[in-house]
Amino acid sequence: LGLISWGTVFLCLSILTLASGSVNPPNLVVVIATLNGGISQIIVGIWEMLLGHAFSATVFATYGGFNFSYGVLCLPRTGFAAAFTVDGVVGQQFYNAIGIYLAIWGSIAFLLLLGALRTITPFVATNASTVCALACLSLSAITGNPDLAIASGALGIVASLSAYYSAFSLFWTQRTSFSFSFPFIRFPLIMAPFNV
Repeated sequence: LGLISWGTVFLCLSILTLASGSVNPPNLVVVIATLNGGISQIIVGIWEMLLGHAFSATVFATYGGFNFSYGVLCLPRTGFAAAFTVDGVVGQQFYNAIGIYLAIWGSIAFLLLLGALRTITPFVATNASTVCALACLSLSAITGNPDLAIASGALGIVASLSAYYSAFSLFWTQRTSFSFSFPFIRFPLIMAPFNV
């Protein structure tokens, strides 16, 4: 549930980033990020904590918090964008603030990536492409470079597909599905017990 909601939120955000000229305001982000990503990942984080999986609980609860906060930033009633608006035009300070926000979350994602190195390869790929996507999106917000936004959208799609692969490889096995299963790939450099 956590990886599927993570992939779905990131896929939606990445597609909206790639098609940013055609979707405005980002109301879909509020719905997907808060309801699907935020609530689902917080629930998964609580489940993982109850099961004794501290790393998984930390990852999912942290990304659940990110999704909630990002969804709230997009709500017009919070007045976040209005605080940076002069004469109806959103100023560069708004984009700088968003860039700083995303850079902080990119740093947190990098720290979570370090902890993910002992898990399966698709989960490492999910975390690595998430870090890169957040870095590109942060720099794009601060510099206004559209090429960085495109790179962020593409990396976000890679992160989403990796998250889906990670999720489905855990429960589409020979024992649970008819004859179809994903290969369960471990990160080749570091072998450890898997509990994510």
